[in-house]
Amino acid sequence: MDSNIKDKVEYIIAVISEFAAAHSLTTSQAYRYLERFKGIEFVDRFYNVEHTFSFEDVIEDLTAYCHRKGGALV
Repeated sequence: MDSNIKDKVEYIIAVISEFAAAHSLTTSQAYRYLERFKGIEFVDRFYNVEHTFSFEDVIEDLTAYCHRKGGALV
């Protein structure tokens, strides 16, 4: 597997875990929420920028993005 792809996959997994912790969800719930409201697509598309921020900032961005897409978490 290309190391860039591996890095991105590992990062997305870490973001899902951090999102779950920040919102008191299981990782499965966090994954389903992020998938439903296009959060994983957001992290994938903007990985080059998002991975330079702290997880706290990324979770804040992701929460706001999903909320704009119809998610209830704020």
